[in-house]
Amino acid sequence: MRILHTSDWHLGQHFMGKTRLEEHKAFLHWLVEQVQEQAVDAVLVAGDVFDTGTPPSYARELYNGFIVELQQTGAQLVILGGNHDSVAMLNESRSLLGCLNVQVIPGVLADIEHQVLTLTNREGEPGAVLCAVPFIRAREVMISESGQSAADKQQTLQQAIAAHYQQLFEQAERHSEAHNQAHGSRLPIIATGHLTTVGASSSDSVREIYIGTLDAFPASAFPPADYIALGHIHRPQKVGGHEHIRYCGSPIALSFDEVGQQKEVLLVDVSADGLTAITPLPVPVFQPLARVKGNLEQLAKAMQQVAAEQAKIAEQTAKQVRSVWLEVTVAEDDYLSDLQPRIEQLAEGLALEILLVRRQRTLQQDGLTAEVGVTLSELTPQQVFGQRLATELLPPEREQALNGLYQTLLADMEQDA
Repeated sequence: MRILHTSDWHLGQHFMGKTRLEEHKAFLHWLVEQVQEQAVDAVLVAGDVFDTGTPPSYARELYNGFIVELQQTGAQLVILGGNHDSVAMLNESRSLLGCLNVQVIPGVLADIEHQVLTLTNREGEPGAVLCAVPFIRAREVMISESGQSAADKQQTLQQAIAAHYQQLFEQAERHSEAHNQAHGSRLPIIATGHLTTVGASSSDSVREIYIGTLDAFPASAFPPADYIALGHIHRPQKVGGHEHIRYCGSPIALSFDEVGQQKEVLLVDVSADGLTAITPLPVPVFQPLARVKGNLEQLAKAMQQVAAEQAKIAEQTAKQVRSVWLEVTVAEDDYLSDLQPRIEQLAEGLALEILLVRRQRTLQQDGLTAEVGVTLSELTPQQVFGQRLATELLPPEREQALNGLYQTLLADMEQDA
């Protein structure tokens, strides 16, 4: 059986005032094409279908249109709720979509047996058992007790999530064994999840979901399923070096720090013997994003290079040149008061659209306290000076001279006091 693992679509997202409508429309069309071309039997969407609990109407139209288009391929569809999704909103069409070979699990269900699903191939034959686990809210699996410390709550929630997985896995094992007795072959067991695991590498657009209670769920606490399809982290990756525990990542870059990532969906092949193959399918870039950094002279060259590279890609693919959404970080010249118009002038005549201009000096000053989680009042003048100096790339002799000057000024101040 062949399964396509995808997650974190974030339909309806606005990116610094820009709609992602055209990107999402292109991605969903591409996804249906892949399901058809790759003979996919079932599609798993591991959470965060929408960007907010109240998505705009065009995002709902994309969602519904995708479901209708996917029906023509004969593939089964399972949609899991994420931390960005509204349980009520996903639940409102759950019964209706059930008639279209679509299973929606918006949250932990009252009867957890309904979260154990049989995945079928295009011939309608059972091909795998799915432990359909959405984003788990603490209130769905545990009761808060007075007097519990933060560490106690963290441990309790971790145990509750692990217990939920184990309950579903035991139920799935019974389904698999029943099939084995009736047909002489076991059904592989797939599990899903929408959470942060220990060691996962995230990005700026990933929202913390268990603040103050659970930092990350250990991979060792997952049941021994043949494949575990995860969502929530936008960077595609294995978990703890395990081939069978994967984040597929988001299909489009949702923040500038995701620029340069190869976005993908995963083709997962399973059989009675378990997991047989995992094949990443690279997702095309539907809206180019880029980051440039430097002084004004360096930025001018970098912008021209970005525009030239995009023109070359358009020529190779015989497509129209698309404006690149750009993040600009200004170094050295970041003290200028008219920085924004100067940057805009550099981009004139180029297929670039500047969405964000950062001043490196401001970022460095913020970093003095953000990295260690303290306020300026908690640092001595020496510590502030040392951390600020560490952010500059200076020749050794210049750094030594500045340190000497600082020590002289400090001594003079002490004498005056």
